[in-house]
Amino acid sequence: MKFVYAVILGYMIGSISFGIIVTKLFLKTDIRTYGSGNAGVTNVLRAAGKGPAAIVLVGDILKGALSVYIGLYFGDNLYAVAAGLAAMAGHSYPLYFGFKGGKGVATGCGVILALVPDVTIIAASIFVLTIIITRYVSLGSLLGALSVPIDAILFAKPMPIIILCFLAAGFVIIRHRTNIIRLYHGNENKFMWKRDNGGVL
Repeated sequence: MKFVYAVILGYMIGSISFGIIVTKLFLKTDIRTYGSGNAGVTNVLRAAGKGPAAIVLVGDILKGALSVYIGLYFGDNLYAVAAGLAAMAGHSYPLYFGFKGGKGVATGCGVILALVPDVTIIAASIFVLTIIITRYVSLGSLLGALSVPIDAILFAKPMPIIILCFLAAGFVIIRHRTNIIRLYHGNENKFMWKRDNGGVL
C-alpha cells in the first residue's frame, strides 16, 4: 500500500504546473495559448521572460526531487523510481489542468538529480552545450536524455535506477516526437531571447 501512496503523491506533486500558475500570475493568461502551447520552461521564457522562467525551472526541478524523497520515505529505490516517474507523468498530464502540461525535462532532471547527481551533471552539460552550439533546445533535451541511461550503466548504478533512467529518457523522447520530426525536416525553431516564439521543455 505504501508503494501506491508514493505513486499517487508523486503524480499529484508532478501535476502542480508551475508554468501555468506563474504565467497566469504574470501574464494573466494561460501559457498553453502561447507559442508551442507547451507549459514548460522554454515557452515560459519566451512568453514571460527570464524571471518567471527561473521560478518555473526551480519549481519543476524541486517537484521531481521531492517526489523521489517521498518515495524513499515510504520505501527503497524502487519506490523512489516509481514516485519520480509518476511526477514526470503528472507534469506532462497534470490532474489539475486538463491533463495538458509540459514535456517532463525539468521535472525529470529533478528526479535524476535526487537519485544520481553525477549522471545529472553530465546530462545537464550535454544539454547546455548542445543549445550553445546548435540553439536547438529540443536537441539538447534529447541528447541530454539519451546520455542518462548510458551514464547510469557506465557508473554501475543500482538496477532500479538504471531502469528509471531508461524509462525517463524514453518518456522525454516520446514527448519530443513532434520536435524530432521538425528537426529531421530542418524546420525546428531555434532558441532566441525573445518572447512568443514557442518552447519545447
